[in-house]
Amino acid sequence: MIAFDLALGSGALLAPRQTLKVMGHDAPSPDAEALFRRCGPIWLTFAAAHATAAARGRSEDWWALAWLRATEWATDAVWATSPAFNRPGARAGLWGAGVGNLAMSLGFAALARR
Repeated sequence: MIAFDLALGSGALLAPRQTLKVMGHDAPSPDAEALFRRCGPIWLTFAAAHATAAARGRSEDWWALAWLRATEWATDAVWATSPAFNRPGARAGLWGAGVGNLAMSLGFAALARR
């Protein structure tokens, strides 16, 4: 997830239009592009949290990561309602991201309890 969040965060910051296209989004309006770019630092924070938990392995780091991932359970499902996602599978991918974040939250919580 470190590499994925680094790629997503960097893509959102440096190439938002192209990153959205890869995700199955139509050509974004300038405001949609700016809103997506705004998420770049969020995803880079996720990468840093994953790296910290992996490096230190402390219970509180895994708890923090579990809660951080929990903030994303529903966000992609909400985003999947955007009419701009037209590529086949794009909406399902966003729903899957929510399920993935739920699974990661539970997994990181389990690591924190060790």
